[in-house]
Amino acid sequence: MLKNEKILITGPASQVALPIARELAKHNEVYGLARFSDAKDRTRLEAFGVKCIRADLATDSFASVPEDCSYVLDFAVVKTGDFDYDLAANAEGLGRLMFHTRKAKAWLHCSTTGVYAYAGQKALKETDPLGENGHRFILPTYTITKIAAEVVARFAARQWNIPTTIARLNVPYGDNGGLPAYHLDAMASGAPVVAHPDKPNLFNPLHEDDYCAYIPKLLAVASVPATTLNWGGSVAVSVEDWCAYMGELTGLEVKFHHTDKAIGSVHIDVTRMHELIGPTKVDWHDGIRRMIQARHPELKLRK
Repeated sequence: MLKNEKILITGPASQVALPIARELAKHNEVYGLARFSDAKDRTRLEAFGVKCIRADLATDSFASVPEDCSYVLDFAVVKTGDFDYDLAANAEGLGRLMFHTRKAKAWLHCSTTGVYAYAGQKALKETDPLGENGHRFILPTYTITKIAAEVVARFAARQWNIPTTIARLNVPYGDNGGLPAYHLDAMASGAPVVAHPDKPNLFNPLHEDDYCAYIPKLLAVASVPATTLNWGGSVAVSVEDWCAYMGELTGLEVKFHHTDKAIGSVHIDVTRMHELIGPTKVDWHDGIRRMIQARHPELKLRK
């Protein structure tokens, strides 16, 4: 657990960062940096004790951002579809912010396993090829800007001697949402679950309890050159299996729509993750059950 630290979090209202900001604010001085286009996000964070700073990573100065933060957690990602703007925010903005906070003891840049080229059900290692894996049909700038952001983070770590961890996040989920939650919503509304035809669609779902617990460990392994590792659940689970399980628990019918425009399997090798930060603790069955109870309390669980 981190205590009595000065921590900056970018994208603090996002699905992943919000639970982290909430937990860290209990024992630390936490700043949240975002555009805050939705005033409700700011209000919610301030209720947790987060000090909010409004800024656009693509265009704004960081004059209002403390230079003496002990740790920086970068969870911001812009997905407008405009390549110039998204690269300016996700890559250039990252570099400018790393320079501004170069006194930090460690930086955590949250990347994505979406940077890997599609490889079917193969367990992807950190050394496997990067490339496109289906995000372009949904978020055309996402993969390219996330790869660019990793390059900038590695450069900045070396250039300004900033201990840095680049964590390639797989499928985060929990009470605050995630891919299984989208599928649950689809099932609850009678809509089909969209999935790739190359079955099974394997991922490594990571519950929010686990990813919150990993934050100090990810910062502890930060280094120069930057440490890069996969970040996901220790157990691979298919979309087909977690949807079937949600159906068993709720009685909801699962209808699939298979299309090659869906994101296919992104199954990761967790060997390096286990070596550096250890295995996950939340069993996916328990995590899914808790997610259903939190997000759809009207659904009576069968078991």
